[in-house]
Amino acid sequence: MKLYTIGFTRKSAADFFGLLRESGAKRVVDVRLRNTSGLAGFSKKSDLPWFLRELCDMDYVHLPRLSPTDDLLDAYRGKRVSWEEYEPIFQSIIERRLIRAAIPQDIIADSCLLCSEDQPERCHRRLVAEHLQQHWGDVEIIHLT
Repeated sequence: MKLYTIGFTRKSAADFFGLLRESGAKRVVDVRLRNTSGLAGFSKKSDLPWFLRELCDMDYVHLPRLSPTDDLLDAYRGKRVSWEEYEPIFQSIIERRLIRAAIPQDIIADSCLLCSEDQPERCHRRLVAEHLQQHWGDVEIIHLT
């Protein structure tokens, strides 16, 4: 199975939707805790499903179960937790949530995990993708940048 990831920050709408359309993914799985951000108007929960359907012929699903907790996200953004501290804490959270068993593989297969970070290196979407790859086996991760 292919699992794509993308962040919308530092991308124009044309670049963002172009990358998604060219990827061949069939749906966007929004892994943001807060999907109402005004950082990029095209990524708001009220508009994104329409844009994806109309521009990319893609489905949309929001899975906050794949997001960090409010406390962890706020601590990281507030620089009270470094990335090196964040990573194992988040990995523990998704282990406890049993996402590998709770999230149906057909929702994830050939989908694209969406978050705000422009690069995957310091983003929880990469950690989710790697966790699923580790537990499900045949998962090819492709970061759209």
